[in-house]
Amino acid sequence: MNILALDLGTSSVRGLVLDEDTQPLPDALARRKVNLALGDDGTGTLSGPAYLACLIECLDELAEGGHLREIELVAVSAQWHSVLPLDRDGTPLGPVITWLDTRPAPLDGAPGPADPDDFHQRTGCWWHRSYWSVRLPWLREMSGTPITRFVGLTEYVLGELLDAAPMSVSQASGTGLLDLGNLRWDDEALALAGTRPQELPPLGELEWHGRLRPDRARRWPQLAEARWSPPVGDGAASNVGSGCVDPSRAAVTVGTSAAVRLMQRVPVGMPLPRLPERLWRYRVDHDHVVTGAAYSSGGSLFAWADRELRLPRGADLDAALALVPAGGGRPADPRFGGDRAPGLAPAGTGEVRGLSLGTTAVDILAGLMQGLCELVAEDLTVLESTIDKPVEVVLGGGAVAASVWWRQAFASALAPRPVSHQRNPEIGATGAALVALGRYGDAVELADIGRTDELVLPTTTGPSHPQYPS
Repeated sequence: MNILALDLGTSSVRGLVLDEDTQPLPDALARRKVNLALGDDGTGTLSGPAYLACLIECLDELAEGGHLREIELVAVSAQWHSVLPLDRDGTPLGPVITWLDTRPAPLDGAPGPADPDDFHQRTGCWWHRSYWSVRLPWLREMSGTPITRFVGLTEYVLGELLDAAPMSVSQASGTGLLDLGNLRWDDEALALAGTRPQELPPLGELEWHGRLRPDRARRWPQLAEARWSPPVGDGAASNVGSGCVDPSRAAVTVGTSAAVRLMQRVPVGMPLPRLPERLWRYRVDHDHVVTGAAYSSGGSLFAWADRELRLPRGADLDAALALVPAGGGRPADPRFGGDRAPGLAPAGTGEVRGLSLGTTAVDILAGLMQGLCELVAEDLTVLESTIDKPVEVVLGGGAVAASVWWRQAFASALAPRPVSHQRNPEIGATGAALVALGRYGDAVELADIGRTDELVLPTTTGPSHPQYPS
């Protein structure tokens, strides 16, 4: 049996084929970059139809390469928090509002939750611009056309491919409208959002699996009998792909954005552990939750610096960074994209300080990287307070997989905790496959984890490392 794993990310769409042990098959990877519309006003949107076209191109490429044979299962890792308004016919009424978008704000006179702490404990979220309780009223106010219903990007894309595309409990938990304990839409959250259940995607049942629509099955006959598993939020999938499936290990993931997360088994109906004020909590599935903090800036910091500062390339950049000690670089606030919940700092909050005529582009890059390490270190301490003991840390994601210096800067900032890293850059897709298979117990064994203290510093004569993804 082979598994098709899809990663519906923010900066790219990827499809790869894995064997039954979730190991990638040679050359069975297709990737398309996504065009994000970003603005100084906090805009962070993308086109739903264009995103769907990217996914279709990935599937076509894999099919043409003969990689879709013997696929029995399709697993999906997908970005959380996006929302797309639709008309009566299911046609998008505008772009997808992604997690990057900081424009939504509570309408004038909106009261907010009656008991903010109780609301936070029930939903794992806040009444905040990141979630649908604020986003849906804002979209209705901004739209010049009546909105019939709302979906996430994931439900829109899969709805165009499958016979049905209900919202998984993992994706629903990222809306801020779900009661994490009973897995039903929360009445108060719906009232704040000014919406009714029939205007939202139906919630997926425990044993739901999807199938391709007949017209799509004719296009990809190799997938006609494949079962599509419920999509998993990208952060939750990354924890599983990093082998961080119990409270002894925290995952620090750096892709386009960044996050620190701890996973626990809390089946539906069991009391949820108390949630600290500054942390969120989402569902992995019906039996597991993930708790943590997230940041708008991750690999996007490198993308900005690479575009604007004319950085050295490949091994030359590695060699230049190796001369900057961990904790070095210029003091910086990396929140270029603003805060993610619960913070309210707008886009444009980032800054770099201490510049002199001797400051180099590499000094600025190192300062931005170090600034993110410090944010993670602060929130990891809060996360550890929920289990009353230190944790091991596994670094993962394309950005840290590509950067020796960043991994070592994290190891320094998070000391004295043991810090290792996941060599596989496709942890989201791999994690989604493990969730679909129910193989949580195998996640640690299958993870390709290395120790940061075994890394060799780069030299100008060494091989070039992969470019840091945005």
